Amino acid sequence: MPAQAPDARAAYSPSNASLFPPAAKPGECYARLFTPPTFETVEERILKSEPTEEISVSEAKFETVDKNILIKEASFKLEMIPAVFETVEEKVLVKPETKKYRVIPAKYETVEEEVLDKPAHTMWKRGRGPVEKVDNATGEIMCLVEVPATYKKVKRNKLIEKSSVVEEIVPAEYSVVTKRVMKTPPTTKKIEIPAQYKTVKVQKLIENANIVRKPLEADFQTVERTIKTSEGKMEWKAVLCETNADKKSIQKIQKALKQAGFNPGSVDGNFGSKTSEAIAAFQKKQGLAQGGITIETLNALGVNGKGADKA
Repeated sequence: MPAQAPDARAAYSPSNASLFPPAAKPGECYARLFTPPTFETVEERILKSEPTEEISVSEAKFETVDKNILIKEASFKLEMIPAVFETVEEKVLVKPETKKYRVIPAKYETVEEEVLDKPAHTMWKRGRGPVEKVDNATGEIMCLVEVPATYKKVKRNKLIEKSSVVEEIVPAEYSVVTKRVMKTPPTTKKIEIPAQYKTVKVQKLIENANIVRKPLEADFQTVERTIKTSEGKMEWKAVLCETNADKKSIQKIQKALKQAGFNPGSVDGNFGSKTSEAIAAFQKKQGLAQGGITIETLNALGVNGKGADKA
């Protein structure tokens, strides 16, 4: 369907001015459509090849000469001289020197001595004496007499030599063993082996290779490239709508689309999906604003529809 006209009942005011097309006239329809960016083809001179240089060389020159080549380096080998041994006897301590102690008992002798058997004492006897005593119990006369001491002979062991301890040295004990000892340790003898050479033919450089450099200037070329001249934007565009379009206008558009190589479907004055697709394809190819049948689109098709002159 053609784009719908804005609601005529909406009041215009400075606060909502951007919501409505500017400088709109009665009987015209507008739609906010996207105008694609525009591009321009320009020529540009670009570098085709960098500045460089041409290089040529002359081969090196050689001559054949004899040369002694080392094929085996000087070296040495070690000859082993074995150790020399001898048999010797060695006195080996098997038991160290020690001490021992021997006890000598004490010595005694038997002697006979007279020892007191009973000491001197006094005793009472019947009779008279220098000292008398009357026994009141019996009436007898008792005399106190002295009894001399008595002795007896006894035998005893008399110490004549005290016991003692004698220290004795027990000598160490040795054993003689036979063993094999190294008289001369093993050694090595260094034997020099001279280097070996071989005479071969070699190439001797007599003149180095030469390099000749020739500068080459940069090469440029002219190419075409597309640049963007304006950005795409949304803007109000005068369009056909139910208010200013009729079947005759739609038929003119369909015929123009068909002549331009776009398929609008049946040329019946009805704005169907085929016609809408054809319009969109035409606008895209022409770089026109898309989204409705704008006056610019009609002019591009060469069609003046109803209301087009007012746009």
